[in-house]
Formats: sequence, structure tokens, C-alpha cells
Amino acid sequence: MDSQLCLLTIHAHPDDEASKGAATVALYHARGVRTVLVCCTGGEAGDVLNPAMDNPEVRATLHEIRMAELAASARVIGYDEVVLLGYRDSGMPGTEANGHPQNFANADPADAVARLVQVIRRVRPQVIVTYSHDQSINGHPDHVRVHEISVPAFGLAGAADYRVDLGVAWKPTKLYYVMRSSARVTERHAAFLKLGLESPYDAERLERPAQDDRITTRIPVHDHLDVRAAALRAHATQIDPLSNRWFGLPDEVERLIHPFDEYQLARGPVPLHSVEHDLFAGVAV
Repeated sequence: MDSQLCLLTIHAHPDDEASKGAATVALYHARGVRTVLVCCTGGEAGDVLNPAMDNPEVRATLHEIRMAELAASARVIGYDEVVLLGYRDSGMPGTEANGHPQNFANADPADAVARLVQVIRRVRPQVIVTYSHDQSINGHPDHVRVHEISVPAFGLAGAADYRVDLGVAWKPTKLYYVMRSSARVTERHAAFLKLGLESPYDAERLERPAQDDRITTRIPVHDHLDVRAAALRAHATQIDPLSNRWFGLPDEVERLIHPFDEYQLARGPVPLHSVEHDLFAGVAV
């Protein structure tokens, strides 16, 4: 691919870049596309989910540790640049962190959009990947806010009359939402049972309403699936290496059952086919 191409992904916390679309970024990085990550918060309010890391020293320096984990994960995935948008982790509603005046959910939306526009104009991506409006499964305020700033920033970055102090206007071509199909969950669940293993998916998870009809784009990432697991393991405070959910299936099974990352095209040229297989399809350089 042409070296002028750039892919920008926008995530809420350190570790989101590992669990959502990591193999896609690795694929395009390997093809010579410039890859840039925007991480909106520092993950200060995250729980320590790995029992081996849950101690007072880690909790006292959690922000610094999570920044180091983010850097390690980004190297594994192949990001050329990591941009910190500079907000605190908002935590969940009702928590002490959620009331902090400097958290992402309490930030002035116009300020957050402007920060993101400045990044877009500087790195000049043709393709931006972010979250959809429907965060009912995750429910985290920071994931909701990522969507709320990404959509207006996508449009305003190319508006010559908007905030000329933020750089020369740049109009991205395509905006995608990260998706996770129910088909992936169903296939993984079946694979656990076939191997005689305990599935991490309970009845509630298996019966959630499907969003598969919104998927417009399926990226074959078979050769880069190992990147996701390695990037997740880089987040040692957040990911238990013994987790059945993340690492319960043998690698060779994971590579076979659903070797795709899935997306919804939210803005951009209408796909020529029923399902796209390239985020840069229709992009001119």
C-alpha cells in the first residue's frame, strides 16, 4: 500500500486498543500504512484484574504502570504513534472517579472535539476507527464519550472555517465503528464445548440482541491473530493470563473459527460489494 495512507484508531482506555481491532492495525502496519492510536484516558480508575498484580504498590502507581503497558501493547501491535488525549478515566457511574472534574465524561465536549480535530489535522488519516453510539454492552461513560467526540471531529477536521488555530483542514474519507458479531461469540462458545472446556459465555451473553446486520466490513486477519493475545498480555494489570475468556482456546482453534475483525462503515463511500474486505477500499491518494 501507499505510504501516504494513514489509519487512526480512537480508544477510551489503555487495553482497548488490544481487545478491539489489534489484528487489523497489525495487518495495515505490515502493509506500510501509517498507524496512529488516540487513547483518550489514562485508565486511572481501572480495576486490577490480574490477581498476581493486585498489591498496594501497583495500586499506588497504577497510572504510570498502565502507561507503560500501553506503550508495550502499541509496540506489539505496530502502532507508529500513540497520542494521549489527556483526560482522566471516568470510572463507572456512582464511583468516586466518576465525579472527578478532570475525567473524560465531565470534560467540555467542545474542548475534547477540538483536541481530536487537532490530531486528525496533524496526522491526516484517510480512515478513522472508533466506537458506535450503542455502548449498551460495555456501558462505560468513556466509551460513550469516544463516540460523542469522534463523529463531530470527523466532520469538523475538514471544515476550513473551524478553528484554524488547530491546523490545516483535513477531510478523512471513511469512519468505521468497531463491531463484535454474535457469530463470533457463538462460534467460540461452540468451540469450547466441542473441546470439553468450560465456556466463558453464559446464557445472558449468548442471548443478547445481535448487531450482525450492521456489519459492513470484515477484514481477514488470520496471519495477525496472535498479535491480539500478545497485546492483551502486555496489559498485565488488566488481563489475567489465566483468563478463560481471553486465552481459553488453543491458538490453532482461535485462528480457524473466526479469523476476521468486523466493522460498520458509518461515513464514507458506499461499498461496491455487500461486505467490504479492506478499510481503504474507495480511498484515493
